[in-house]
Amino acid sequence: MIEADKKSATEGLRLIDSHCHLHDTEFFTDNREQFYKETVEANIGMICVGTDQRSSRQAVEFAANHEFTWAAIGVHPHDTKDGWGDVKTLLENKTENSPIVAIGEIGLDYYYNNSPRETQIEGLEAQLQMAIDYNLPVSFHVRDGAKGQPSVWGDFWPIFDNFPGLRGVLHSFTDTRDNLEKGFSRNLYVGLNGISTFTKDQLQKELFASIPLERLLLETDAPFLTPAPFRGNINKPEYVRLVAGILGEAAKY
Repeated sequence: MIEADKKSATEGLRLIDSHCHLHDTEFFTDNREQFYKETVEANIGMICVGTDQRSSRQAVEFAANHEFTWAAIGVHPHDTKDGWGDVKTLLENKTENSPIVAIGEIGLDYYYNNSPRETQIEGLEAQLQMAIDYNLPVSFHVRDGAKGQPSVWGDFWPIFDNFPGLRGVLHSFTDTRDNLEKGFSRNLYVGLNGISTFTKDQLQKELFASIPLERLLLETDAPFLTPAPFRGNINKPEYVRLVAGILGEAAKY
């Protein structure tokens, strides 16, 4: 009877790839439906995350027409120069049965400077207000620039703190323990992906292994950051199980 109850309790459970771009036809064309089928057959769900206005619209459309699939909408800091009005429109048209579950991925990225710093900050603040207005969590993309450039985290944390009640995840986190702890102190989650399976940085490995399970979200960032042992191939949401396996092994030691 106990074994039967255990089975019953776990039948509905599935892994969730908390951050992928399977919806985006810039990356997935003829293989999109096949990868979706493989993912669902592996008992894995996914959140399809927008990076600009076009891909945010696609995320909503794809999620609305596929089971076990949800959408996050937002404009990546690289693309804030092109505006974020469609994100607001999608939220204004959000219905009770909408697949939209988050804002993202949004943030600051001073590595490539594809959009001016001031525009990135304006876009981040505008979209954080949307997250507050619609009570949605946020997928944050935060990446420092080259030495000598302004500190991205020095800009990010004060902006974050100007929006009380924010919740969300530091997507694809690879930064310092100090910023990890600052995230925890603000009740943020941490997203880990294929980097955790192939990094050679021992300090990074130790940092990943130290993250409490209750603060951890698994992701692929597909089609990017393909985990070992499939480096060199396109990433897909099904591979979130590999991330889970590697992190599970690391947690034993």
